[in-house]
Amino acid sequence: MTSTARGSEATADGPAVDFGRHVLDIDCAAVSLEIERAMRGVVGRQLQRRGVVVGISGGVDSAVCAALAVRALDSKRVTALLMPERDSSDQSTARGKALCDTLGIEYLIEDIAPTLESLGCYRRRDEAIRRLFPEFGPGYRQKITVADKLLEEDRLNYFNLVIESPAGVRQKKRMPLDVYLQVVASTNMKQRTRKLLEYYHGERRNFAVLGTPNRLEYDLGFFVRGGDGLADIKPIAHLYKTQVYALARHLGVPEEICRQPPDTDTYSLPQTQEEFYFALPYDQMDLLLCAFTNGVPADQAGNALGLTVDQVERVYHDIVAKRRTAARLLAPAIRVDQAHGT
Repeated sequence: MTSTARGSEATADGPAVDFGRHVLDIDCAAVSLEIERAMRGVVGRQLQRRGVVVGISGGVDSAVCAALAVRALDSKRVTALLMPERDSSDQSTARGKALCDTLGIEYLIEDIAPTLESLGCYRRRDEAIRRLFPEFGPGYRQKITVADKLLEEDRLNYFNLVIESPAGVRQKKRMPLDVYLQVVASTNMKQRTRKLLEYYHGERRNFAVLGTPNRLEYDLGFFVRGGDGLADIKPIAHLYKTQVYALARHLGVPEEICRQPPDTDTYSLPQTQEEFYFALPYDQMDLLLCAFTNGVPADQAGNALGLTVDQVERVYHDIVAKRRTAARLLAPAIRVDQAHGT
């Protein structure tokens, strides 16, 4: 499906559409060739750069972007950056190294923890956490989770803070707005610091900076303005996460990465993208975003996913809200002489 749902017979509830999990099937070979061809044109002719820099997270999106860049430009024109910090998983770095070895590309390791320490990232975050949990300190771990009742009830999005003591005892509390904003503002320094380094290495080599968001992240605002949302070229922003996983296997991305569920690798406790932002598994969100984008009625989308009409409509409403967030994040700076509503 592209811009409209494929229709056949009309029913009392709207057009009958051929909607199911198959709508996200792609011809991986054809899609790969199309992206590679476009990447060569954008990097060489439009941007006039000699190659690309890509931040490698150990996840499937950056892996696919790196693999496509190698096929499009040659391994000698791709530089990978691995940028761990205090809360990063060692496994993420190990997966990133394995990917670079598989692709035969140069990689540089930039430990950003000292920079984040000097910026007060950890201190500012911990100050906010201690407003909820005064005992939080050395040896504790933490993460943020979104309220997990999207399918069960109408709600405004709110977030919980989860901490784990050195003894392994977990506690969870709903975050007041000021605590949430300070924790997120602090941790967003990580994405912005990484992007600063990507542009440093890109500019010193006359390379373009590759962005790695997939369609789910790009469309629904799961990125940091001036951080992972910033790039010169975004090769997979039109592909659903399900399609990115399929492309990864076609491109020979290491199986360990292909099996890895989407995570944020931002907080010290393991945290999936589902529990941090989307509130649903990526394969369900892919299909529901596709259905909403193509005008598939809620009952027909629900039949395909085993959900009720009310559940689908709640997700549709959530998509609208998240798209408003994405629009603000993607918008260019506003010139005051062109401002409206002032």
